[in-house]
Amino acid sequence: MNLPRTKEGKIDIKEILIQSGLYLVLLAILLAIIIKEPSFLSIRNFQNILTQSSVKVIIALGVAGLIVTTGTDLSAGRQVGLAAVISATLLQATTNVNKVFPELGELPILLVIGVVVAIGAIVGAFNGAVVAFLKLHPFIVTMGSMTIIYGLNSLYYDYVGASPISGFDLRYTNFAQGAFNIGGFTISYLILYAAICTMIMWVLWNKTKFGKNLFAVGGNTEAAKVSGVNVALTLIIVYALSGAFYAFGGFLEAGRIGSATNNLGFMYEMDAIAACVIGGVSFYGGVGRISGVIIGVIILTVINYGLTYIGVSPYWQYIIKGAIIIVAVAFDSMKHSRRK
Repeated sequence: MNLPRTKEGKIDIKEILIQSGLYLVLLAILLAIIIKEPSFLSIRNFQNILTQSSVKVIIALGVAGLIVTTGTDLSAGRQVGLAAVISATLLQATTNVNKVFPELGELPILLVIGVVVAIGAIVGAFNGAVVAFLKLHPFIVTMGSMTIIYGLNSLYYDYVGASPISGFDLRYTNFAQGAFNIGGFTISYLILYAAICTMIMWVLWNKTKFGKNLFAVGGNTEAAKVSGVNVALTLIIVYALSGAFYAFGGFLEAGRIGSATNNLGFMYEMDAIAACVIGGVSFYGGVGRISGVIIGVIILTVINYGLTYIGVSPYWQYIIKGAIIIVAVAFDSMKHSRRK
């Protein structure tokens, strides 16, 4: 392994800490969890962590592209919630006495996925168009859309009965909660869906013109324009793609939990953004890898799951998670300064 060195040829400890400091902090937290409860290291917990990471991976993949373009999306969680509520109302069992739409028969799973993904893509494209054409900061745009989407979702939720929507069609439940065994190791269908989404995004980032344009816009918008990149179209596509991923994540999340309310998805964007930054996607744009996003999600899920496993209060977990986000951004800032 080639360690960073100073001009004098000595190992640059400061550079090592900047590059690896965040991982050292997270490793320390993980070690504390293991010391507190050694049984945390088990196959069952590993399976649970992978399953819990799956939907988060899909949402984080959507957010990652926006961060590469120096953007963000505060509406991601609310878009997840909107897709979850719509999916839940369309895929209740026909035998459910509390069915929201009693006269609605069994809808094909793929049709419902198509509907919510299309809605997500439209919402995302709207965000992207506002950012691209009105030149507003993504933080402000998505904060506004976050509030609008929550309001719309709440109106729809009130209209259909304002109670947890449950009693799903078994096809939907199996689609989201099913699993298969390989050599005695249980693999959730969610892991498979996350793997497919990861492959799709990896190809888009690394093997297409869109991917090259994405990083060009994130690295230097003006230079990208001079090079002939359609910046506005690139932004609209990446936001639309993100919305589609959030929607699919919401579809799966409602099925995984077994119910949906208008509050589902609350703060999901914080985990997604934190995972991306932990995984090396820079807020300064033009830097990021799909593998890093996956690693970031798994690390964050391990920490969250581990803290719950040893009985840490949810309130303390919020404090720790917030501190991790601040530390992650701080290290990202230091890395950016070193690159300049």
